[in-house]
Amino acid sequence: MITHLVFFKMQPEADGHTGAENARILVEKLKDLPASIPELVKLEAGLDFSRSPASYEVGLMTQFKSRDDLEAYRVHPEHRKVIEFVQKTTSDRAVVDFESQG
Repeated sequence: MITHLVFFKMQPEADGHTGAENARILVEKLKDLPASIPELVKLEAGLDFSRSPASYEVGLMTQFKSRDDLEAYRVHPEHRKVIEFVQKTTSDRAVVDFESQG
């Protein structure tokens, strides 16, 4: 199983919305992806509630059966649309991809 984790820091204002509004929009866009991308085994996305100095505003966890499925997700047109939104509205992101047996 491949797990893909992404954390997003939002710009204070972008694309006509506040950072908090864009964070909510991003979570909804992410949650819509499984309907279009069959390679996605599992997707969870949510807003940070701790608001610590080290926090990112949005967290994403996705799982795939294989590295090839992760790559299919990366280039899928619906995922690319979300990436366009991310590029306009975020200031930073962190990514970790790892493989596990479970």
